[in-house]
Amino acid sequence: MSDLAGKQDPLPPPVTQKDFPAMQQKKVADKNTPYWWEAAPVRPVPPQPVSRTLDVAIVGAGYAGLSAGLVLAREGRSVAAFDAMSPGEGGSSRNGGVTSGTVRPDYATITKHFGEEKAIAIEAEGKIAREFLYDFLKTEGLDCDFRLTGMFKGALGYDQYDKMARSAETLAKRLGIESYAVPRAEQRDYVGTDFYRGGTVRMDIGGLHPSKFHAELLRIALASGLTVHSHTPVTAITPEGNGFRVTTSAGTVQARQVLVCTDGYTDAAAPYLRRRLVPVRARIITTEELAPELMAKLMPKGMMITENRQLGFYYRPSPDGTRMLLGGRDSSRVGDPAEPTIRLRNGLVELFPELEKVRLSHSWYGNVAMHRDMMPRIFEKNGVLYATGFCGSGTVWAPWVGMRAAHKLMGHADKARSAFDFRPPAAVPFYRGNAWFMPAFIKGYALQDKIAWWRAKR
Repeated sequence: MSDLAGKQDPLPPPVTQKDFPAMQQKKVADKNTPYWWEAAPVRPVPPQPVSRTLDVAIVGAGYAGLSAGLVLAREGRSVAAFDAMSPGEGGSSRNGGVTSGTVRPDYATITKHFGEEKAIAIEAEGKIAREFLYDFLKTEGLDCDFRLTGMFKGALGYDQYDKMARSAETLAKRLGIESYAVPRAEQRDYVGTDFYRGGTVRMDIGGLHPSKFHAELLRIALASGLTVHSHTPVTAITPEGNGFRVTTSAGTVQARQVLVCTDGYTDAAAPYLRRRLVPVRARIITTEELAPELMAKLMPKGMMITENRQLGFYYRPSPDGTRMLLGGRDSSRVGDPAEPTIRLRNGLVELFPELEKVRLSHSWYGNVAMHRDMMPRIFEKNGVLYATGFCGSGTVWAPWVGMRAAHKLMGHADKARSAFDFRPPAAVPFYRGNAWFMPAFIKGYALQDKIAWWRAKR
């Protein structure tokens, strides 16, 4: 790879499908289902009769919906969650399991659009939400392979490194988070690649097994009295009397309140939300088992890793430390083509040339919900409450926002307070559920990354 001084280190040529071993040529990876499902398969909940009256109807049974239902049921509310798939079959069991709790816009951007007070509140809430999640896992006894590993973020060039180092220093001073810069000379103590020009570390971020987390959350939610209906899509939400008529595939329900937690799987049942959330495919690949000495070389501290690119990758060791998982954006819109998997594999090899011949055991995708503000949100419209818009950081934000929304429904002002409870995201012009424009956006981001890389080499 290129050094700033212009010295070229040889890299293997990009991989194409014909370069894979014969056993991989047809499907690139052995399986197109999530690696996480091996240890925690997603299954439907045994069917139950649908109650004709409810205090609260929840649309979606992922992290947010189950967390809200758990709080409501423990407060004695009659509550049911309706999911169009098996609970957790969407983003909750397909994500990378990184407990980042970050938001996409930086501090300066949030300040510009919403004011410094909001920016400070959002930064502070991220710290609180992570601490809450870690305490929740411990106090509830949720077995989901959680480890507080820390996270390394790689800089593309030395200018980026300088800015990131200042941000890490500010974060440590303002919020007391253990955060510091790592110069390139020390980079291999954290990640076994020379691709970056240094980076930063945050020690308040870790990793968990996302499908196990969902399964454990489902377990305690059901035990609390929440009813969950699998493969029971909601088709309409209509105001009626002092509540709502919720039409489902299993019949009609009269609910006093409705909470929508569909995020990247929002459909026509919530048209107002659908015009504001754009589902974007994210893909993850998993390697075959690697030798312990190789894993120790590539991931010496077992940290979560991310990088400062628009279309950057994030990667981590599997919870048992035997495999590498790498995720990134998937520009495809239909089907399950090989190209996005090949792109991620090329990225893996660019970072770690020693993995050029490694076999991929799994490649899968899931939807994340992006919107114009790029921050999680709690908002109300026409009496319906929404907890959604996690923009790829739902492992921390979805349970947090779901529980805050539940307290808002019950009128618990102190427990419901959140910096993310404000106006709805703006609608996306000319968008009604068909994200035809996403390939162009992805290409634009790729161009920005190329320009940034070119500048880094100057």
